[in-house]
Amino acid sequence: MELSEHRVTANGIEHAYLAAGDDGPLALCLHGFPDTARTWRHLLPALATAGFRAVAPWTRGYAPTDLDPQGRYQNGAGVADAVALHEALGGDSSAVLIGHDWGALVATGAAAYAPERWSKLVTAAVPPPGALAQAFFSYEQLRRSWYMFFFQHPLSDVTVMMDDLAFIDRLWADWSPGYAAAEDLTHVKDALREPDHMSAALATYRSTIGGVGQVPEFQPYEEAVQQTPPQPHLYLHGADDGCIGSELGRKAADFMPVEGSRSVMIEGAGHFVQVEAPDIVNGHILEFLAS
Repeated sequence: MELSEHRVTANGIEHAYLAAGDDGPLALCLHGFPDTARTWRHLLPALATAGFRAVAPWTRGYAPTDLDPQGRYQNGAGVADAVALHEALGGDSSAVLIGHDWGALVATGAAAYAPERWSKLVTAAVPPPGALAQAFFSYEQLRRSWYMFFFQHPLSDVTVMMDDLAFIDRLWADWSPGYAAAEDLTHVKDALREPDHMSAALATYRSTIGGVGQVPEFQPYEEAVQQTPPQPHLYLHGADDGCIGSELGRKAADFMPVEGSRSVMIEGAGHFVQVEAPDIVNGHILEFLAS
């Protein structure tokens, strides 16, 4: 099944998105960093075949989605975008949310902020906030997360752009060991090659770690990211993840209290599980959504 590309205005931003399926419940798939809508290329057709209208937007600031004229890139803005996209795309209470990396936190926030809009939640690679808070400040995880602190410094804007974004090549290699990422990296670099788009991507880290650029109008959405959603929740984590250690992923189930929720460790995969082990990941997601 071929994917089609479209544009829609939601929350004051013109979003580009990939789509598969013409009708059925909305399945909104949210990506993280450094990533694009195209890492959902295996899941979108599978969702469409299962009867969903599958949509994967490029996050605000990631080309070809527009930049925010006011420079707002906190997670709360992403949550507001997800809720607005649900409205703009004609979603109803049967819609589902699927998120990876930053997209996992945004999906969690959207599910908690507007629970009446979403029936189920799937996240990957970044565990629920309670699990993340409990183990993030261990030495091992801090060592993996050095880049988050480096991104607080203006020097990172220059460094990440050098040598055709070689920094991004190294992140993918470290986070998903052994995965041949050439196709994905081409799309990522297309999305972030312009300095304004790279600055937008890094701004999420500066907002989350340093509080830079957070604005009052998105505060309720920001607070929702730390809440426990009321929907059944499937969490997926790669056993070989070089970004968020598997020890954090194994704690996810302790913070998913809703009946029908479950956590799955994907053996032989790293951070970008949806492209490293698409058949396994798709199978878990489709089984969960059908249950």
